[in-house]
Amino acid sequence: MGRVFPLVLSAFLCGAAPATAQESDTTSAAADRGPEFESQVKPALEVPRATGSIEIDGALDDPGWEGAARVSGFTEFFPDESDRPPVETEAWITYDDERLYVAFLAGDDPAALRSSVRDRDQTGADDYVGLVLDTYGDAAWGYLLFVNPAGVQTDIHFTANREDDGFDIVFDSEARITEDGYQVEMAIPFRSLRFPDRPEQIWRATFWRNHPRESRGQYSWAALSRDDPCLLCQLRTLTGIQGVEPGGALELLPAVIASQASALADGDDPDSGLEHDGIEGEASLGIRYAHPSGVTAEAALNPDFSQVESDVGQIDVNQTFALFFPERRPFFQEGSDLFETYFDVVHTRQINDPDVAVKLIGRAGRTNVAYLGARDAGSPVLLPFQERSFVGVGQASVSNIVRLRRTYGASSYVGALVTDRRLEEGGSGTTYGVDGVHRFLEKYRLEYQLLGSRTAEPDEPGATAGLDFRFDGGQHTAVFDGETYSGFAQHLSLERSGRRWFSDFDYWVSSPTFRTDNGFEFRNDFHRFTVFEELNFYPESAWIDQFTADVRASRLWSYDGVRKVDFIEPTLEFNLKGQTFVEVGHEWGRERFREIDFGGVRRWFVFAQTNFSEPLRGGFFVGHGREIARNSSPPVLGEGTDIEVFATIRPFHRLVFQPSLVHSRLDGADGEEIFSGYVLRNRTTYNFSRRLFLRLVLQYNDFDDRLDIEPLLTYRINPFTLFYVGSTQAFESLGPEAGGADGPDPAGRDELVQTSRQFFAKFQYLFQL
Repeated sequence: MGRVFPLVLSAFLCGAAPATAQESDTTSAAADRGPEFESQVKPALEVPRATGSIEIDGALDDPGWEGAARVSGFTEFFPDESDRPPVETEAWITYDDERLYVAFLAGDDPAALRSSVRDRDQTGADDYVGLVLDTYGDAAWGYLLFVNPAGVQTDIHFTANREDDGFDIVFDSEARITEDGYQVEMAIPFRSLRFPDRPEQIWRATFWRNHPRESRGQYSWAALSRDDPCLLCQLRTLTGIQGVEPGGALELLPAVIASQASALADGDDPDSGLEHDGIEGEASLGIRYAHPSGVTAEAALNPDFSQVESDVGQIDVNQTFALFFPERRPFFQEGSDLFETYFDVVHTRQINDPDVAVKLIGRAGRTNVAYLGARDAGSPVLLPFQERSFVGVGQASVSNIVRLRRTYGASSYVGALVTDRRLEEGGSGTTYGVDGVHRFLEKYRLEYQLLGSRTAEPDEPGATAGLDFRFDGGQHTAVFDGETYSGFAQHLSLERSGRRWFSDFDYWVSSPTFRTDNGFEFRNDFHRFTVFEELNFYPESAWIDQFTADVRASRLWSYDGVRKVDFIEPTLEFNLKGQTFVEVGHEWGRERFREIDFGGVRRWFVFAQTNFSEPLRGGFFVGHGREIARNSSPPVLGEGTDIEVFATIRPFHRLVFQPSLVHSRLDGADGEEIFSGYVLRNRTTYNFSRRLFLRLVLQYNDFDDRLDIEPLLTYRINPFTLFYVGSTQAFESLGPEAGGADGPDPAGRDELVQTSRQFFAKFQYLFQL
């Protein structure tokens, strides 16, 4: 939910051998296509140098556009592959010494456009046009640069396995709505892109248009086949860009931060009031230099890595494993694709509060090298076990992470990775291994990863003092007491991807002593085998675009061979007209948990979401069945219900409400409630302009009886130059037993009391020298 890049397209980012269709030039206008529509299979395009200046104002009347290459003849990718789209689109492209220029004329009824004035990367449900670009041409990763009819930007870094909409670059854009549709201008500085240092660039690209109406229409200049699992391999060749250099710019990112924190003077007395700390000020500095050779160096001194918005609340009342929260801090975005592997060996949120952080990214041909190092003032501790994990905060540490990856063939690669974290008061964790993907027979790929780990615990309990159990057959204690041990993990997968049939066989192993101190592996001590089979159908129907039937089955054993979990889950998915998606499924299984065998675990679910109108979209999830109450003593099998409801309400283009409700309830076999509660959240945003917006987050967690209020005013010139001022305020129930000097409140009140508050402001400015 909520991803900007089209979900139906993201399944094709995984790479295979390129198609063998004959290449052809395409610079003709739509009228030149003739009476029979012919999609542009593997078109190539030479990009000419601009003949004059170009001002980015959305007007498209500058002299620099006169000699630009112009392409049309876009092809429908979804819902009807390889058909003529219902609207015409034309793209222009040219360049000068400093920038790549791209323009679009998107024909349409202007009254039918879906467009909003939002913060960047928030326009996934809108009309938009843009560029899909692979500057290295090896189908390993690419840029998605999109602009909606209001000129709002979206930039995404994507690989075969992930779309990163937290990635940002600096580029200019403007748009205008006309009587014939809308038009967009983009200027992308070469210093913002990473590409080889050579006299003439040979890139892979396509121009893209999103057209959400009865269906989510998706159109591409280069015809893309859903039967070829590699989108990047189907991008077409751009030539002619000469005499430009990547990088070469020194960027300085100084910031000044001011804050004041307050907390309840007496945590047991709701009437004690807030006690205020003094106003604190800090300065930080980010430095980045992208050398033309392909090496990018970046450092952050006393960085402000705090979040200006809290993580979305998750219900963990019946969860025994650590909850995952995504990385959103800009410093860690560039090069993040290089650190991705099948096991989560590198999760940069494990670097929590660094005094200094350094990053080096080097790309030379098909070889990529990355280094990340940091000194962390308070290091998160994540200890995985067979049926639970432990999370805490430990000592200061120094982390060093090195990654090497070389691509070959059509989006295949082999890589090596080493991570090492040294606690300053003793103890360390090291993980090392190899991984890769080998693609063959166009639609098949073999994935693999082999890992080892070496753990030397601190010789003092610290945050683990309460862990009073043993693991690995009783050989080791969970508490930190100076033990040293090694671990092992392995992943092997065979996949087939195609328009009609997708198949996946996965095998995973993790020993009881395997750990990733710089990563996020929350469970170990298992063997797991999973098979997934999927069939897709594309009926020519007035009410459905796609129908999918799939089944997933899995078996998990402990590392020493005790069967722990079996389940099978068939599902049906319907991609309906009105941009409505419905999924229904049922799971049957059995599990051995805490030495108790639970048979008859079963659960059905329904998920639906729709974008049928511009002012209102939303969806829901309902799941119900028999599940284990894991935190009961002893655990029991109960009857549980989970409900999630979410919506985006836009009364007009500048105002957006995003309410959501997550509810979970579990009852025992006798009908007695084991737990019940909800998390209610609303995010309201008003955009005065594309640069200035006011945001208010309200979140109430019924399980904790806590209300969080987070207002924020932001002025953003570009992704890195910004000013914001805001506040976080927490209100909690201290319970009827709380009271002042006279003891518990005789009225037995159980009301929300403000327990903390923080005001903060930040000014940050990007200097490009």
